Amino acid sequence: MITTAHRLNSVAEYYFSSKLREVRQLADQGKPIINMGIGSPDLAPHTCVVQAIQNAMHEPSAHQYQSYQGLPELRVAMANFYQKYFSVSLNPNSEILPLMGSKEGIMHISMAFLNPGDQVLIPNPGYPTYASVTKLVGAEPVLYDLLPERNWQPDFEALEKLDSSKIKLIWISYPHMPTGTRADIDLLTKWVALAQKHNALLVNDNAYSFVLNSKPTSLLQVNGAEGICLELNSLSKTFNMAGWRVGMVLGDAALIQAVLQVKSNFDSGMFYGVQKGAIAALNLNDTWFQEQDKIYQRRRALIFKILQKLKCTAAEDAAGLFVWAQLPDGILDAEKFVDEILYTQHIFVAPGTVFGSNGQGYIRFSLCVDENKITEALSRF
Repeated sequence: MITTAHRLNSVAEYYFSSKLREVRQLADQGKPIINMGIGSPDLAPHTCVVQAIQNAMHEPSAHQYQSYQGLPELRVAMANFYQKYFSVSLNPNSEILPLMGSKEGIMHISMAFLNPGDQVLIPNPGYPTYASVTKLVGAEPVLYDLLPERNWQPDFEALEKLDSSKIKLIWISYPHMPTGTRADIDLLTKWVALAQKHNALLVNDNAYSFVLNSKPTSLLQVNGAEGICLELNSLSKTFNMAGWRVGMVLGDAALIQAVLQVKSNFDSGMFYGVQKGAIAALNLNDTWFQEQDKIYQRRRALIFKILQKLKCTAAEDAAGLFVWAQLPDGILDAEKFVDEILYTQHIFVAPGTVFGSNGQGYIRFSLCVDENKITEALSRF
């Protein structure tokens, strides 16, 4: 029998990978499943984005290997995007690296900067991939609490008291997934000061910055971020291009070079047509964001009607693609609650515990569901 690597003992299969098999099995049995648990945009990219990839198919270099650093014009488009919306100036030749989705960036950054035994500060609740990748590279996750009584904000006094001798990397994500908490420049400045105190690399996962968020911020706007901070961003949610797998990591040239050193050993460049489509997306005007937000606002209003039926509560001003809802008083077991809805109403939502122990007592609804489907889900209650 072929044995697996020891590193697999430190991680389980991703929750949504295994749970969605169960959901698909129910659908195959004829159950009228409505999936409200996954943040995979159901809306289409702008028509000019689709047209750009179609046009690219006829170009001579379309089907060749591409640069590990992406097309120069893609990096320029990313730099212009950050200049326009964040007033952040970046050198497209050395301070921007296109990625095949920001999720791969989490692995590349971890491999580039972490050694076995290093410690990594990870939000609880937070994106599960931060912890799993940390374990896969042999580092140690150290969870920091985000709690409702602090409006899901960190306790910086507690973080400053941590033994910094092994802390090498700090993960943050604003707007925060799954709670939708925003970050202003003052909060991000506190994070930079903490990273400086611990001499740790600070990385902001900024994937939801343009969804129901009128004032997007970037970690790279903070004075002192140079040389100690990186930011991940993605076209998946912003431009409805999740399956296209286009992201980026941005920051100091030396840090980007370290990530490229890893990445260049993993792939042979992003497909040419996808890059052309990404350029078209990044050049869209503000009307795109406004129209997307109108759709998500209508969907969120309907989900709040479902919450009323379930006697759940949620913040109405959260950013991002999700509604983070607290279960009724006296109900704490999120997974049991989710399974009951799945098997009685055939509606799947995500239990808060997927994102950490502080998600107990919470569930997460996705806005990536057509209004008619949400209305149907509402009628089932």
